[in-house]
Amino acid sequence: MLVRSEKRWVTAEADPRVAEDIARTHGFSRAMARALVTRGLVDHAEIEKFLQPRLADLTDPFSLPGMQTAVDLILSHIEQGSAILVYGDYDVDGVTATALMIQVLSGLGAVAVPFLPHRIEDGYGLGVETLHRCIENYHPNLIITVDCGTSSVEAVREAARLGIDVIVTDHHEPAAEGVAEACAIVNPKLGGGPEDIRMLAGVGVAFKVCHGLVKAARQRRMEAAEKLDLKTFMELVAVGTVADIVPLLKENRILVYHGLTLLNRTQSVGLRTLIEAAGISGYVDTYHIGFIIGPRINAAGRLGNAEAALELVLTEQEPRARILAQQLDDASRKRQEIEDKIVQEACSDLDGRFDAGRDFGLVVAHPHWHAGVIGIVASRIASRYNRPVVVIGMDDDGVGRGSCRSVPGFDLLKHLQQCSPMLRRYGGHAMAAGLEVDHSRIEEFAARFNEVCAATLSRVDQRRQLLVDAWITPGDIGDPLYHDQNRLRPFGHSNPLPVWAIRNVTPLFPPRVIGGKHLKILFSMGGRQREAIGFGMGDREVPDGPLDIAFNLILNRYNGQEYLQLHLQDLRPTQHAD
Repeated sequence: MLVRSEKRWVTAEADPRVAEDIARTHGFSRAMARALVTRGLVDHAEIEKFLQPRLADLTDPFSLPGMQTAVDLILSHIEQGSAILVYGDYDVDGVTATALMIQVLSGLGAVAVPFLPHRIEDGYGLGVETLHRCIENYHPNLIITVDCGTSSVEAVREAARLGIDVIVTDHHEPAAEGVAEACAIVNPKLGGGPEDIRMLAGVGVAFKVCHGLVKAARQRRMEAAEKLDLKTFMELVAVGTVADIVPLLKENRILVYHGLTLLNRTQSVGLRTLIEAAGISGYVDTYHIGFIIGPRINAAGRLGNAEAALELVLTEQEPRARILAQQLDDASRKRQEIEDKIVQEACSDLDGRFDAGRDFGLVVAHPHWHAGVIGIVASRIASRYNRPVVVIGMDDDGVGRGSCRSVPGFDLLKHLQQCSPMLRRYGGHAMAAGLEVDHSRIEEFAARFNEVCAATLSRVDQRRQLLVDAWITPGDIGDPLYHDQNRLRPFGHSNPLPVWAIRNVTPLFPPRVIGGKHLKILFSMGGRQREAIGFGMGDREVPDGPLDIAFNLILNRYNGQEYLQLHLQDLRPTQHAD
């Protein structure tokens, strides 16, 4: 069955005089200058900072509340020769943050070991049972959490009772349990710090702590600190930051911009081997981190234990790296198979009962759905239905463990708070969260979740919004525009690849479906033939006659040739300009 577009095209206003001034001052085409204006980049100094991110513009790490206490305590433990445990997380952000912290602590002469919780057995964060196991196995005097710990109230209290210091470094919003009473907490989400670093990933917060450590250690004339160059670890920061889908603006942009440069000439045996094993050639960009590198690092943790991913990132032995990279590749394929099966089952359930006028928050549950994969499943379902989604795996212990994903502009955590009486626990962000709920209360929770979502979403246009950066002419497509848009790299969350739109173009031939699910259309533009590909759009109805098309402009490499290709975001019968 062919489907029609249900997207609402939106073009932000752009003052043509401001765009003209930007084009002239910064050497952009008029189309690109209009796109900058629609993204809010109108101040010349801000544009220059955006185009040329400088490490010198990074904020002082000691501007973060809790940093001075954390740094002083860590250095004190290093000087005393204390046993330090770095407690991480099983996703890409947590793995890279753990690797970063371990390498910097070791470089400063610390006796430090990493620990990554098991997704199924331990769950997210520092729990009391896992704390006791860590103490039994490693006997730490100091525990430093990375990418977790803010709401580990009971475990931090238990550590204090046992005489163990805990420092929390994290970027998550506090959950219902409150904020742990650690010796120090470094978390920009708790407020009191510069706005530029509020949206750091967990690895970004860990980097700030490492920066503070090296800075303070040099002031103390610690010889080891003089030999540490933090810039060499920025590739880890880039990988974790991009994979955690935080906004690539402000400090995150600086970190990823410079981290990508390092990643493309990496000296890390593990990362280089992973890139090679994944078949990536040419420049490694945010796309490759988000869709190729990140999922492989994530795969081990999603299916259970993330230790193979951490070992790969840290190893200096090429034979071992090749074995580990193959393990992650195998795990990634297995994860994909499990994910596809769950998506099929979930959509089979939802398709039969979904009513666009009644259902605004979707909950789907099933016995034994894999807890490590349901987050990706929830993202795919949220995209398919354009609704906030909760996917719950029901275990034998009577507890359902769910992953929640939102849609743009909808604060998921705020609405889950209105369902809290039905939940055992919950926490997360505006766009993603996790929860636990008793089997007996899933139906009640589903009704309440739909109710609170409807109170917000029933008042707004439910069509997906397509943001068009600028309308251009067929003659605008070419190398100059492609190179113009690349000056905005790195692309990612809050700085997406520009969406260009063209009016009144007609296919040269009937559209074709390729690969079973992709749409291919050829257009004549600016005196030459242009190829447009709509990935996953093979079931789309293509109206007869002239079209308006919205697309990303991509450099495609095929059979040793390079050419510009249009990646379709949407198409519709041509309409008059507003």
